[in-house]
Order: sequence, then C-alpha cells, then structure tokens
Amino acid sequence: MPGDTLWRHRDFRLLWAGQTASQFGTFVGVTVLPVLAVTTLAATPLEMGLLTAAENAAFLLLGLPAGVWVDRMRRRPLMVRADLIRGLLLLTIPLAWWAGALTLVHLVTVATLVGACTVFFDIAYQSYLPSLVGRGKLVDGNAKLQVSQSVANVGGPGLAGTLTHLLGAANALATVGGSYLASAWFLRRIRTEEPPPTPHAGQPGLRAQVAEGLRFVFTTPSLRAITLCTASANFAGGMFTAVEVLFLTRELHLSPAGVGWLLACHGVGGVLGAVTAGRLLERVGLVRAIWLVPLVTWPAQLLVPLSEPDWRIALAAVAFVIVSYGIIVYNVAQVSYRQTLCPDHLLGRMNASVRFLIWGVLPIGSLLGGVAGQWLGVSATVWLCSAGNVLALLWVLLSPLRRTPDPVPPSTRPVAS
Repeated sequence: MPGDTLWRHRDFRLLWAGQTASQFGTFVGVTVLPVLAVTTLAATPLEMGLLTAAENAAFLLLGLPAGVWVDRMRRRPLMVRADLIRGLLLLTIPLAWWAGALTLVHLVTVATLVGACTVFFDIAYQSYLPSLVGRGKLVDGNAKLQVSQSVANVGGPGLAGTLTHLLGAANALATVGGSYLASAWFLRRIRTEEPPPTPHAGQPGLRAQVAEGLRFVFTTPSLRAITLCTASANFAGGMFTAVEVLFLTRELHLSPAGVGWLLACHGVGGVLGAVTAGRLLERVGLVRAIWLVPLVTWPAQLLVPLSEPDWRIALAAVAFVIVSYGIIVYNVAQVSYRQTLCPDHLLGRMNASVRFLIWGVLPIGSLLGGVAGQWLGVSATVWLCSAGNVLALLWVLLSPLRRTPDPVPPSTRPVAS
C-alpha cells in the first residue's frame, strides 16, 4: 500500500518479522510440548497439569516486577536476549532426547524458563513500539502485529501437527528454537536509535515502582475501565474454554474433525479483525471503538448456547467469527490507546500491570468453568459464560470513555525509517 508509511519503514518491518517468528514459535511450542510429554514420556494427567501450569506461571509470578525491569532497560536488546535464551533452551530438548536423557523435569524446567522470557518479550515489544514508529502510527503498527498473532494462532497448531508427524515431537521443537533465534536476528538488525531508559538511581525500590504502575492504571478512569472490561471478558472466556470442547462434542455431537473446523472460526474472525482494524479505527475513532465495537459484536456470543446438532450449528460458527473479530479490533484499539496515553517512563509498568490482571484471571476462570460444568451442566455453564462475556462490556459502556476524545500523545519524537 503506497500510502502506508509503515510498509516502507524498514525497522518496523524487521520488528514485525521478528514478532511473527516469535509468535509462530510460541503457538507451535505450546502444542508440541504436551504431545512430546504424552507420547515420549507417558505423562500422567497430574504431570500434564504441572507442565501446563509451568508454561503460564511466569505471568503471575513475574508479571508485575517485569514491568519495572523493562522500564529500566533498553527494550530492543532485552527482546533479543529473551529470544536467544528461548531458542537455546528449546534446543536442549531434542539434544536430550537424542542422548536418551529427556525427563519430565527437563520439560517443566524449560517450559517455566521459556514462559519467563516470553513475559519480558511481550511487555518489552508493546513498550518499544511507540519509540520505533511514533505515537501517530500506533494503530497501524498494532494492527499489523495483531495480524501475525492471529495467523499464528490459526496456523500454529496445524503446523505443529505437521512438523510432529514429519520430524517427531522432539525434532519439531528444534524448529521452534530456530524460530526464536530467527526473531533475535531480525531484531538485531534494527537501526533506529532507542531512547535511553529513565535513570533509576535514587528512585524508590521495586515494590514502590510496581505500585506506581498499578496506581497509574487504577487512578486513570479510562484505563481502569478497559482493564476491568478485558479481565471480566477473559474470566468468562476462561470458563467457556473449560467446557467448550465438551459442549461441541456432547451437546452438538460433533466429531473431532468437526470440532477442529468449528474452532477454526475463531481464527478466521481474528484474522479478519486484524486486517481491517486500521481502517475501521480511522473511521470510527480510537476511543469510540473501545466501547462501540464490543457493543456491536460481543452479544453474538449468546448465539452459541442456542446452537443445536442440526443446521443451527451454524449459529456457533457465526458467533465465533463475529466475537473473535470484535475482540481483535477491541484489542488493537485499547492497546494503541494505552500506549498513546501512557508516558514513556511508565510504559513497561503499565503494560505489565494490565497484562498481570487480564491474564491472571484466565486460570481462575478455567477452574471455575470446570466446577460449574460439573455442578450445573455443560449447557448451563455455556449460557453463564456467554452472559458474562456480554456483561463485561458494561465496564466501558458506563465509563467516561463514551465522552472522551482521542488522546493527544504526551510526547512526539522524530522517527527514522
């Protein structure tokens, strides 16, 4: 697109390439690791639960202090180091397998450390983007980065299955490690000079700086509304995920292949949302989209419990496409808004605080979804989750965002391309 400067922005293209390689590595890795544990190490359900928990533990354990550390460092070198460590860690798994020394403890350790690096990488790249492209291009940049994540979300599990079939699970992880090393190579080639971090000598300690990030989020009414909305939607989404496959197989009588095709509708909606988000936000407005897009799209979730094992299965497919579309556009809008509103020296802590809160509710929601499915039944739980997803948008509907104009960036810097 000749009118789109980010297509001609060399360093953004390198960031985009690195983030794409990283996203594919992440989505392929989270699929292959459990397969390896089951097929090679005969892991028990308890051991599988431990492995899954290890993959996500860092978001709860390191999410808040990671924001402080990101604000104290240059973000691009931090991302490069995170990629290199992830790549090398994953390469130890096929090496151990070839040597006949692979154990579950090895897998859990690697999963934990890779998860920790992912926390730093994700917070750093969201905090790095404003200084790379300028705050006026944040919507465009976030939309393009979201395309990569959505495509990786759709294609990653299928690619993981193909690589596992062709190479074996352990060897497939070697390609995942290679994707992280490729990401590091792309990021190292970026030439734009990154602004130095704010000096922290004489500043308050870690706990006080973590509190400063949380305080900024919760004392800014618009950020508080966005965070509570996203956390509430994720909580309902975590509940739904716990019973989703049970609903599709037991209530809608779908085969495993049918479940796969129907779940792919999530990815279709996500890709469409990522591709069209930039133009849509230009027309609707950044702030208005944060409450208007969920209002128009999220209520489609109520079509899911109305589905039946006949032509009405299409209701679930339509709901998945529409809701996923709305979630992605909402995410592009609210992330861009947060990045524009937040001062540079707080970007890491703000992003870490928000991610800690909105990701931390996912395992809790999943646990309660399983309990509700056991006590109330699968169909009743799907109704409960769907209603919860719709009610989550009240946080932004009843907030000052409905009367807030698009923000003026707090600082502007020349951007080299």
